[in-house]
Amino acid sequence: MFAYLTDKGIILNVRLTPNASSAQIKGCFVGADGVEFLKVSVISVPEKGKANKELIDLLSKSLKLSKSKIELISGETDRYKKLLLDADEQILEKLVKLGDEK
Repeated sequence: MFAYLTDKGIILNVRLTPNASSAQIKGCFVGADGVEFLKVSVISVPEKGKANKELIDLLSKSLKLSKSKIELISGETDRYKKLLLDADEQILEKLVKLGDEK
C-alpha cells in the first residue's frame, strides 16, 4: 500500500514525474523492490522546490486538505518522496480511490 495510517497521520509514498505535460495523479506504481507509490506528474521543473510545491498543491486540491497539513518528510531532491499528511481514515480512503482510479 502506498499510504498507511500512523499515530502522527498518514504516510504517503509518491513517485513524482516533474516537467510533464499535465499535472495529475496517475494511479499506483510498484518499484523494483516491491514498494508501492502513488504515481503523480507535475508541470513544474525540479528546481528550487517548484515541483515539490506543485505536488503539495495538487494533493491539497485532490484531497480537499489544507496545504499546511501536508509535509514532505523525505525525498526533497529525489523522484521518490515520502509525505506526512495530518489527516484521518477518510483521507486515507480518498487516497486509495485516487490510486485505484487510473
